[in-house]
Amino acid sequence: PAAAPAFSFGDPSAAPAAFKFEAAPVFGAAAPKAEEEDDTAAEANLSAEPNVHFEPLVQLPEVEVKTNEEDEDVEYKQKAKLFRFDKDANMWKERGSGEVKILKHKETGRYRLLMRREKTLKICANHHITFQLELTPNAGSDRSWVWSVNDFAEGELKSEVLAIRFANSEIAGQFKADFDKAREAMKSCETKADEAPAGDAPKTE
Repeated sequence: PAAAPAFSFGDPSAAPAAFKFEAAPVFGAAAPKAEEEDDTAAEANLSAEPNVHFEPLVQLPEVEVKTNEEDEDVEYKQKAKLFRFDKDANMWKERGSGEVKILKHKETGRYRLLMRREKTLKICANHHITFQLELTPNAGSDRSWVWSVNDFAEGELKSEVLAIRFANSEIAGQFKADFDKAREAMKSCETKADEAPAGDAPKTE
């Protein structure tokens, strides 16, 4: 009988069929599977996080802010710069820049001039317009007017000399036209005093 081929350690192909095997990879195809499982678990944890919503401890009610202009119609408004004459210093001082308005009361028909500083909205001019009030040109300027009045901007009637300046002469002319229109409308008013009596001063809020 023929002799069986000899077994050789150096030649794997010579090994008997019964001894052939494939070792499972330690690092290889199994690793990505573990990573995928970790990613899936992380996504599940993220999706499981609750949608937290915190309610305020104190519910603040809405507050209606009144300007005391609700009962008046705006007859004129324009941006301008206001000055007052400081008698002690004998010089003009800027009082504020903002929007000047001529307002007409819906019931009484009375007119007043109101000006608030821009941004802060603090009042810098607030007085009734009467037939006695008259605008005069400011020396050396065709876009500025001067007048004397009992003003209520600071919460009490105070005699002031005011000057107002506009961007150009056209705007200044329109302001005077509307101001004089209000003056003429006050001719029929029963009160001919320079300003309203005590207790009837313009509102300042």
